[in-house]
Amino acid sequence: MELFLHYLTMPYMIEGIVATLQVTALGLLGGLILGVILAWMQLSRFKALAGFARVYTVIFRGTPLILQMVFAYNALPQIGIKLPAILAAGLALACNEAPFIAEMLRSGVLGVDRGQKLAGQALGMTPGVLMRRIIAPQAIRSMIPAFGNETVSALKNSSLASVIAVQELTLRSTQMASATFDFFSIFFASGLIYLVLTAAIAGIQLFLEWLFDLDRTSKQIRRNWLMPWSRARESDGPSAAADAEQPDILPDGGVAELPPPRASSERIDRGKRADTLARNNVAVDVAALRKSYDRQVVLDGVDLTVRIGEVIALLGPSGSGKSTLLRCINNLELWNGGTIKVGGRQLGFNAHGKALPPRLLAQARAEVGVGMVFQQFNLFGHLTAKENIAGPLRWVHGISRADADRRASELLARVGLSHRADALPRHLSGGQQQRVAIARAIAPNPSVLLLDEPTSALDPELVNEVLDVIRRLAVEDGLTMIISTHQLRFASEVADRVVLLAGGAIIEEGPADQVLNHPRNPVAQRFLSAMEAEVA
Repeated sequence: MELFLHYLTMPYMIEGIVATLQVTALGLLGGLILGVILAWMQLSRFKALAGFARVYTVIFRGTPLILQMVFAYNALPQIGIKLPAILAAGLALACNEAPFIAEMLRSGVLGVDRGQKLAGQALGMTPGVLMRRIIAPQAIRSMIPAFGNETVSALKNSSLASVIAVQELTLRSTQMASATFDFFSIFFASGLIYLVLTAAIAGIQLFLEWLFDLDRTSKQIRRNWLMPWSRARESDGPSAAADAEQPDILPDGGVAELPPPRASSERIDRGKRADTLARNNVAVDVAALRKSYDRQVVLDGVDLTVRIGEVIALLGPSGSGKSTLLRCINNLELWNGGTIKVGGRQLGFNAHGKALPPRLLAQARAEVGVGMVFQQFNLFGHLTAKENIAGPLRWVHGISRADADRRASELLARVGLSHRADALPRHLSGGQQQRVAIARAIAPNPSVLLLDEPTSALDPELVNEVLDVIRRLAVEDGLTMIISTHQLRFASEVADRVVLLAGGAIIEEGPADQVLNHPRNPVAQRFLSAMEAEVA
């Protein structure tokens, strides 16, 4: 036993541990740097860069590490590059680790829900802001276990550095065993040292997983430095009392009652409103819009004019092009022909009609102000309800933290969710998530609000609470809205005009009462009859 403990504490063995850690650290640090570059190249829009990265990955994943170390130590001097043994081993390990780390990074980025990326783009985030604030924080958390496993693998692979005479732990153990013939004690001590090192790595991994766990209570120390700011404390102070006093649109989890259908006398008001809207400037102008996926035509020459303050309801069967039209208006989808102007400006194009690069397109979205609410909510999963609203105001519009938080609190109070400000999206019901999404979309005071089937992903009992929020925005705020919906009664109450699409074309358009109650097109008649039958 004394001999065993003696081997554990021998300076000769400790020097081997230091060499092992040096090679491992060089390999991981260099591998991380190269891995980030390779991952960026593979995710790049430039096919040449992506192709080079894939060729590199095939070569270095497909050849043994021991050969790569021999090459770094013995072949590089042939071209005038002579590296010390430890540095050559670290370089070879880095080049070997890089493609594995790149795949981890790439899978982490691709694993972030695409809807969150679309939401970030719709809010006007540049690619850099989107990566730093939305994608990277979520991807890093998902990659921690895989990176911990890769660190352990790199530590063990460092033993191959003995082939180029690096005096790491395994080589020193072998040399000592050959000199003393005490193989069992020496290799058992060496194995124990490796076990201690890998256990330390596992401990660091568990700590990082705990550190980035969003479900930790607010009383625990929070050091999520990759987050936009530290997790807010649960509302248990004076601010909570202030929030509690603010009136809610809806009680939490409640179901709002729809008001009775408009009386015939209200048609006069509708007429006056139509006359007023007709004098307003054009907010959105879509002309001869065509969009197709390969050979499938989705939009076939759509013309649509929306005036400031007008509420348009888009109706039509699934696949008729409603969602695609909304995404084209916000330039989340490219189209094949036609023009789209928002506030007289071609969103996504410069004065010469040339498409803007992603960064300038994001800035144009923020300047023009087109808010969007998606079917699947698309809240940022690592941010609380309050942060989902305040964060984009800070990152895109440069609003101070205090003002952004104040605006977020006001909107949460307005949609009846003040008491859920610190809740993560996965802790909210579907109706609550959609209300937060609506608050986030209107936070920067957009000129146009697009709503893509805002109730289609909700349970029936949650639909009315979301519709009530939208109704109030239309009536009280006078927002310009284009709403894709299947809610006929809601469309009849809120919409100024109804636009019916089928097969990518507008088949019926006019005042809500006229289109819904007296459609002229046979396809529109069949569709509305089928929808009324489903409601009944």
